Amino acid sequence: MTNRLGYDNLGLGVGLRTVHFDHLLKHLPAVDWFEIISENFMDSQGRPLYVLEQLAERYPIVMHGVSLSIGSTEALDFDYLQKLKQLASTVGARWVSDHVCWTGVAGVNTHDLLPLPYNEESLRHVVDRIRIVQDVLERPLVLENPSSYVTFVDSTMSEAEFILRMANEADCGLLLDVNNVFVSARNHDFDPVEYLRMMPHQRVVQMHLAGHTNCGTHLIDTHDGPVIDPVWELFRIAHEATGGVSTLLEWDAHIPEFPVVHDEVLKAKRILEMSFKAESAASDHPHLSTAHFHTVHHPALVVTAETE
Repeated sequence: MTNRLGYDNLGLGVGLRTVHFDHLLKHLPAVDWFEIISENFMDSQGRPLYVLEQLAERYPIVMHGVSLSIGSTEALDFDYLQKLKQLASTVGARWVSDHVCWTGVAGVNTHDLLPLPYNEESLRHVVDRIRIVQDVLERPLVLENPSSYVTFVDSTMSEAEFILRMANEADCGLLLDVNNVFVSARNHDFDPVEYLRMMPHQRVVQMHLAGHTNCGTHLIDTHDGPVIDPVWELFRIAHEATGGVSTLLEWDAHIPEFPVVHDEVLKAKRILEMSFKAESAASDHPHLSTAHFHTVHHPALVVTAETE
C-alpha cells in the first residue's frame, strides 16, 4: 500500500485530555503519538497550550477539529482557518482532520456533528469547500466518516459512495473511524464490511477506535468505554485492507486513568499479532483456513442489540 499523501504511519496513539496532563508531564509514557481537539488549544495561552508545547517537543501531534463545518451552507470561517493553520505550525502537527458533517448555520454553532444528505448537490458543495480549505492550510485535509442517527429522503447514494467520491474528487485524506462504521451500520442497517471494502484505502491516513452506548434500538457514539469485540474485528479487517495506518483510541466520557486508556489502544497490537499467528497457522494448514467471510455469516459481526 502506498504512503497516504506523504503522511507516515505514526503507530498507536491516544487523545490528549486535560485529566491526564499531570500524569503525562511527570511520566512521559511510551506513547507513539497524541491527537488533540483543535478548538481546545486554538485560543488558549494558558496551561493547556503550555502542556501541549511540552509534549509536542517529545511526541508527534495530530490535530482533530470539531468546528470546520465542511458541509454547512454558511460561508467558510477564514479567521478560524488561519487560527487552525497557526496552531498546526506552532505544534508541528503531522496533519489536520475534521468530520464529514455540518455544525451550524446563521452564525450559530450547535456543538454537534450533524449529518448530510448524500446526493450530487451535497457532494459538489463539500468538494468545493475542501479544495478551498486545503489551499488555505497549504496541506491535504483529512476528513472522518460520521456516526449518524438519521438519514435523508434526498439522499441518492450511500455514505460509503459519497465518501469515496469526495476523497477522490477533492484529493483529500480520510480518517476511518471504525466505531462510527459499526454504529451507523447498526442504526441504518448496512453492511459494515462492505463499507470498509468500498473505502479508497490509499487515502486512509488514520483510524479511530472508541466505545459506544447500546440503547437497544440504536447505538450512540459516546466514547465512554472500551472497544467491543465486533469493532475490534472491523479494525482487523480495515488494517488488512489499508496495510496499517496511524491508529488512535478516543475516550471522552467517564475517562479512566491514563494507563487504562493506553492499554486499551495497545490491544490493537495484540489483536494484530494474534491475527498474524492465525494466518500463519492457516497457511501452514490450508484445510483449516476460514479467513474469508461476510458479515451476515460471521457471529462476531452480526449487528444486533446483543453485540455488547
